[in-house]
Amino acid sequence: MPQLIRFLLPLVACLVFSVWAQPDYRTVQLQQFNTLQPFTLASLGQNKPTYLKFWASWCKPCMEQMPHFEKLYQDYGDKVNFVAVNININEKRQEISKVQQGFQLTMPIYLDQQGQLALALGLAGTPYSVLLNAKGEKLYSTHESDSVLDGFISRLAQGQQLPTETAGSDLSAAEQQQLLAKVQSGEQLLFFTATWCDWYLAESRPEMAKQCKDAQAGLNQLAALLPEKNWGGVVNHLWTDDKALAEFNTLYQMKVPFQIDNYGLLFQHFNVRTIPVLLKIKEGKKVAEISDFSNPQQIVKQLQ
Repeated sequence: MPQLIRFLLPLVACLVFSVWAQPDYRTVQLQQFNTLQPFTLASLGQNKPTYLKFWASWCKPCMEQMPHFEKLYQDYGDKVNFVAVNININEKRQEISKVQQGFQLTMPIYLDQQGQLALALGLAGTPYSVLLNAKGEKLYSTHESDSVLDGFISRLAQGQQLPTETAGSDLSAAEQQQLLAKVQSGEQLLFFTATWCDWYLAESRPEMAKQCKDAQAGLNQLAALLPEKNWGGVVNHLWTDDKALAEFNTLYQMKVPFQIDNYGLLFQHFNVRTIPVLLKIKEGKKVAEISDFSNPQQIVKQLQ
């Protein structure tokens, strides 16, 4: 696993329409923690710039940045909107509460329940900070929590106008449809996981890590029990590159073909928020979901 990835690590519309448009991130619905009341960035109004921080309770660099995050809120919270966004992947509400209480976080926390905001803003790994001007336009994004970020926030708090960030990774509707085309016909069994969930979560979430390891280790055997099925594997794009996937395939001697979920589109489309999970897809729709891999024979019965 590349050192950069280890450091950063600690993520479609209804196709009855012929044209799919990615939602404006300002109107993506989040949920307040703990009330679960709906919230959108548009509801913040246009009189202040906004600082969003994507994070997860099991992300070590996120935890390292939390004291600085809270200090920035104390310094600039009256002039800048602060939005702490939990990415809601393999997350537990009690763990979010522990982070909130442990670091005495006083800024509002929201849940990106379906990963739509992460998709819209190009999340590639946590921690991820995004600055928006008062119009909601993206100005700056970074994985760091450093003097550069401090400088941008200070200038925004003083009312300075900053140039918008050039969008380089936004997908067009046609590109999104093309990526999703392979799952829109026939029947498929898709196994969703991440190249890092077996080792990175071993300390912070040992039970989750074991589930990933066991399910991944048994996938070839499970697939052999249903050889007539169309099997495929999908790894989360967060903190993952081609080398990481190659190492993953070698480690588990995978016979099921895996792909990286570019831009998090499949995870968002099928609302995969917990891994590992096996989905049975028929004509583009999820018809079965399996997260307990302890009894292969029972899984076979469910899938036949």
